[in-house]
Amino acid sequence: MERGRRKVRTGIVVSDSRDKTITVEVRDSKQHRRYSKTIPVRKRFHAHDETNDARVGDTVRIVETRPLSKTKRWRVSEVVERAR
Repeated sequence: MERGRRKVRTGIVVSDSRDKTITVEVRDSKQHRRYSKTIPVRKRFHAHDETNDARVGDTVRIVETRPLSKTKRWRVSEVVERAR
């Protein structure tokens, strides 16, 4: 049996001040329904980082998981790119 597909997002770490938790900002753009203008959309997720590996400015890939706390429903899959 295979579990359902999990959502995957790629974003930038904006906070790493908590232990084993990071805040990831995912940026996207969508079109306004009536005026067709492109609107930037940003969403922040709290993700579990078991090894405390990610730092502010890193680009990371996060994967949906079971609830780990009141706000954490994502975990870090990999660090895609390090901050310069």
